[in-house]
Amino acid sequence: MPLVFAAIAPHGGIAIAEACSPDERDLALTTRAGMEQLGRRFEAARPEVAIVATPHNVHISHALGVVVAARVKGRLNGVTPLIELDVPSDTRLAGRVLEAIGSAGLAVAGVSFGSNDPETAVAPMDWGVLIPLWFMGGRSDPPVAVVVVTPARDLSASDHVTAGAAIAAAAAASGRRVAFIASADHGHAHQESGPYGYHPAAAQYDALVEEIVRTGALERLVGIPRELVDKAKADSWWQMLMLHGATRGWRGELISYEAPTYFGMLTAAYSPG
Repeated sequence: MPLVFAAIAPHGGIAIAEACSPDERDLALTTRAGMEQLGRRFEAARPEVAIVATPHNVHISHALGVVVAARVKGRLNGVTPLIELDVPSDTRLAGRVLEAIGSAGLAVAGVSFGSNDPETAVAPMDWGVLIPLWFMGGRSDPPVAVVVVTPARDLSASDHVTAGAAIAAAAAASGRRVAFIASADHGHAHQESGPYGYHPAAAQYDALVEEIVRTGALERLVGIPRELVDKAKADSWWQMLMLHGATRGWRGELISYEAPTYFGMLTAAYSPG
């Protein structure tokens, strides 16, 4: 069965109202509404598994990663009340994804953590996974199973598109209802007071991404200059390239975009054409 749903979802903590300090509560209201909408669309698609591409898990030189541990668990640090998820991995699908990416000629590694037996291992869940899953399947009863994949910034744009196509093929071969989530925050240099300072490339990159998503022209992502991505301090390009490879011919809808602090946040939903 082909993928049944896909999304671009931010992973900044301010997307979750409960994670905000009092002075942050009025920030990212547009994004929170967008995330709620993604949650409703995710639920309507009835996926059994969510494949999440995150930039904040393991970083492997010259190789993509697939988490093969039996569970992933994590929490947002310094937040009250507790924002925490503990979800099962679909280890069989993770194995299919690992094999499919490798068969496509790309370097890829299976990643586990803790226990020497992957069937009892629990891998750390980074915020790039937790925040999208907070709205899409992570708090369901039971939670939707997950497969965590990681991009490789030293591989090419076309490599990531190829990886996305391999992921979609693995999902189709699994016979399960699978969603793909590109966990993505965009330019991180919108404000001088932010940790990366100010650079006009952040607004330039975000405007280009917003246009690409709005017009349904994800193939244009490949042509974004790497220099622009780097100057913008973007955290999204690689995961969106994977989404492009996984969803060729799909219908996309831009739901929201804003840069309420130093980084840009965008929500978009994709469904089969």
